[in-house]
Amino acid sequence: MGKETEQKQEIVNQGVHTYSQVESYVWPQEPILREQLEWFQDQKLALMVHWGMYNQLGMVASWALSDEDAEWSRKTVDWTDDGELFKRQYRALNRAFDPVAFQPEEWAKMAKKCGFRYLILTTKHHDGFCLWDTAYTEYKTTAEECPFHTHKYADIVRTMFDAFRKEGLGIGAYFSKADWHCPDYWETEKALTRKTTRNPTYDPKENPEAWERFRAFTRDQILELGKQYGRLDILWFDAGWVAAANGQDIRLGEIVEKVRKTQPWVLAVDRTVGGAYENYVTPEMCVPEKPLRVPWESCLTLGADFNYAYGDHYKSQRELVNLLVNIVAKGGNMALNVSPQPDGRIPVEAWESLRGLGAWMQTYGEAIYGTRICAPYQSGNLAFTQKGDTVYVIRLYPEEGEAVEEELLIPYQEKIRGISMVDTKKAVEWQITEEGIRVVIPKGYREGDTPIAIVWKIER
Repeated sequence: MGKETEQKQEIVNQGVHTYSQVESYVWPQEPILREQLEWFQDQKLALMVHWGMYNQLGMVASWALSDEDAEWSRKTVDWTDDGELFKRQYRALNRAFDPVAFQPEEWAKMAKKCGFRYLILTTKHHDGFCLWDTAYTEYKTTAEECPFHTHKYADIVRTMFDAFRKEGLGIGAYFSKADWHCPDYWETEKALTRKTTRNPTYDPKENPEAWERFRAFTRDQILELGKQYGRLDILWFDAGWVAAANGQDIRLGEIVEKVRKTQPWVLAVDRTVGGAYENYVTPEMCVPEKPLRVPWESCLTLGADFNYAYGDHYKSQRELVNLLVNIVAKGGNMALNVSPQPDGRIPVEAWESLRGLGAWMQTYGEAIYGTRICAPYQSGNLAFTQKGDTVYVIRLYPEEGEAVEEELLIPYQEKIRGISMVDTKKAVEWQITEEGIRVVIPKGYREGDTPIAIVWKIER
């Protein structure tokens, strides 16, 4: 494998599995973008919604179309071994997409009640199926070929964005830079009858006319979302292999700057690519070991993956709180993906965990929202955050049945004025020692079930 091939492969890997190195981060100079990044870092918790034709079958989003990725992505394709037949069947799922029980207002109310502060919605995934009434393709929810086109909420993007804005939540538009339905990215017959990879079916250098058509198509769709779908806070771009360094230059920066002519505050997230248009970093299905010291957001899932799956197992309230605190203590946000059932509703099995997370946030949200990193960040099952002259200490109990201590040593050395419990607002006994602050845990926390966390408020 030559050096150029290795570099391209690394870009491909980064486009799916990992995240940009902090060294490649470029702080924006525009004051309005700096202010928007402060807003972003205050929010802490996003609802991510992957939604597309793949929800109908309960299978992985888009990836099964790529023969290169078939080994891991087609595990639920157990009705045929014929790759061409499968790809034709998948492409035809637009004719079966009909989530008649979709209620955007219920999604928005659920999000607010459960503590989410902004939405990241897939406007289209790699398969190219669009959840809005785009003028540039008929492969969309509002096309006559899609049975959902007669529904009053057929323009899913518009109705979701409007409903979430009404609840005071921020708006992020996920957009795949790759489009495996566009004939100027994947030539239709080649994509169906030959082995596909996630890349174009041709070399953009050898067919610049086709590539320019694809670039224009992508530009027009992004500008359409930026001009016709209200205020956007974030443009969240996926498919990191579509990048100039990989021979797939769509001149994204020019597109983003055109959007910013009318929405100058909008953050761009050209994820895994780095540079001036990746305004925050996006670890996928992982949490960094240490604070990144740049704006970042871990995209994780309530279930096993980013799609709806029949019989899925959802993370518990305890697991969600532990993940969130782990992320926030390191300065990040958590984007938690919840995908709808085929009928458009929130999966019933997911409700318990989401309600639990919301209940915890109602009590302890002041230790999460609007906070910044605070040394020592984490120490065992202790996590630290701060807001102004206030430091929050969160003692996590990851396991049910774990005993609660009578006293706890907090490794914090600065001069303080007092300590109280966040939930009861009551002061606690404390003492400064050479090792830190020794606090007495009130008896009530040692009775009954193991708490998910105990949270102290330290006034400096």
